[in-house]
Amino acid sequence: MFVVRKEQAPRYEAPGHSGMAMRYLQGRDAGPTDSVWIGLSVIDPGGGTTLTASPVEKFYVVLAGEVQITTHVDGYAQTTTLHALDSCRVAPGESRQLLNCSAEPATTLLIMQNLPAPPKSQDA
Repeated sequence: MFVVRKEQAPRYEAPGHSGMAMRYLQGRDAGPTDSVWIGLSVIDPGGGTTLTASPVEKFYVVLAGEVQITTHVDGYAQTTTLHALDSCRVAPGESRQLLNCSAEPATTLLIMQNLPAPPKSQDA
């Protein structure tokens, strides 16, 4: 068993994310993993992500508040609002954008496949 206490969960930042406080709950900088990592995000009103795709599937679970999620695949856009305990899957290669359009912070859980870190370059 590997436990990460909320107070010890490492903070992180990601490109294309604004108005968000993010922490690793399991995997990545929070500890070992064989398959997925889990992150927790608090999205401020007006905060969210840019429309980008990832090579791996992502699962989002809204824990509190509401989050508008827009996906784009093959020129087709779909937008929905998730409320507390609603969830969605974003397929590999499917562009997604998260926005908090409400006046209250929203909290989401992200479960995502753990990709190996790229090799570190070494100076010759």
